[in-house]
Amino acid sequence: QVQLVESGGGLVQAGGSLRLSCAARGRSFTSYHWGWFRQAPGKEREFVAAINWSGDISSCADSVKGRFTISRDNAKNLVYLQMDSLKPEDTAVYYCGAKRIRTGWAPSSAYEYDYWGQGTQVTVSS
Repeated sequence: QVQLVESGGGLVQAGGSLRLSCAARGRSFTSYHWGWFRQAPGKEREFVAAINWSGDISSCADSVKGRFTISRDNAKNLVYLQMDSLKPEDTAVYYCGAKRIRTGWAPSSAYEYDYWGQGTQVTVSS
């Protein structure tokens, strides 16, 4: 079992930056791959980025490649999403998800994840 709590969202101007954090509480933090997804009103949850349990493998969506960076601090049980050069189309609720290692490295599908946080709102103004 693992519980996830996101923070760091807010209102930012286009071209600005935000750093989202996901705090995890569970029996074994390193037993999971972590991912970030986002969801805008009326749309499906969209893959943003993911990082494996050891932090040596990561993946990101084409829409954010070169602008967003995912990282994790296993000692602090934290996962980060650094978002730079933000655009209005990045506006969404951002969710942190945890995926059991035994389910494999297939990070881009929301259905592969076992646990989710409650989300944090990111709004980018023009």
